[in-house]
Amino acid sequence: MSAPAPSMFTPAATELIQQLGLRKGRANLEEFAATLEELAAADRDVVVVTSDSRGSGKLGPFGQRFPRQIVEVGIAEQNLVGVTAGLAACGKRAFGVSPACFLTIRALEQIKNDVCYSNVPATVVGISAGVSYGALGSTHHSLHDFAALRAIHNISVVAPADNAEARAAVRAAAASDRPVYLRFGKAAMYDLPVTGAFELGRARVLRPGNDMAFIATGETVIHCLLAAAKLAENGVQARVVSMHAVKPLDVDAVLAAGRECGAIVTAEEHSVHGGLGEAVAAVLMQAGVHSKLSIRGIPDEDTVTGSQADIFRHYGLTMEGLAETASRLLDGALTA
Repeated sequence: MSAPAPSMFTPAATELIQQLGLRKGRANLEEFAATLEELAAADRDVVVVTSDSRGSGKLGPFGQRFPRQIVEVGIAEQNLVGVTAGLAACGKRAFGVSPACFLTIRALEQIKNDVCYSNVPATVVGISAGVSYGALGSTHHSLHDFAALRAIHNISVVAPADNAEARAAVRAAAASDRPVYLRFGKAAMYDLPVTGAFELGRARVLRPGNDMAFIATGETVIHCLLAAAKLAENGVQARVVSMHAVKPLDVDAVLAAGRECGAIVTAEEHSVHGGLGEAVAAVLMQAGVHSKLSIRGIPDEDTVTGSQADIFRHYGLTMEGLAETASRLLDGALTA
């Protein structure tokens, strides 16, 4: 029997989760599969294409229930995207599912040409994203997908932060007439505060505050929410923004944070190059909004190997690390 995965949260963070009344849900990946089943039951044009990833994508039940709505291409990501694009061009609501690390590198040309340049309403789904594969190492980490896809015209890049965002994002992708990239991790997610109806590309402010702001995406958002709660113990009121869409970025939310808050910390399970942080910085600089800013993600180095929890702790993407970053930035002890 394998050892259980280490917790993403320290005892202090777990206590804050309980104080905030956050309920533990399931992995966004599982929420994706369940939502896709609901969509497929109502519409036979909803189809999914997999690259030997039916199991890791939690799509086994989908395949058993809808055998005529699933296509297996084997370990061939380029073919996966090509088939997905072809089905979308024929009127299907097509989802191509594969591990994010392979999908967005091996099939980048097909995503660019067959999906985006051809402007078909296909959804490419990167599963086990970021450092979800943990100890399998850099070959299986996807720390580049935001950067690669942000540079390609005509695709939305989405990383939901909880099950509600995941469900809404899948439904929005199915209804979209444009290409969408969805990024899902493996960890069970906590339900975050409800802030109104989900709108693709519109950020959610999960906690108000003007002393500083956290702007985060995907699986780092919960850690920022906890960091904000920890900072509040010392009188610092931190805004927490869930930026589920790295592209299109919610420019209004970024500028509001820059103009109204004393500093900004961005957090992402991605390289510090080309992701959310640099997108936020570009928006601020081009608008002439000068804010203290710290971009937190995976630095440009040989990435450490370990569980997702180990890697988050090593790079300060936890409640404790993010709160310390915010405090040092506000004190002027941190300049980048």
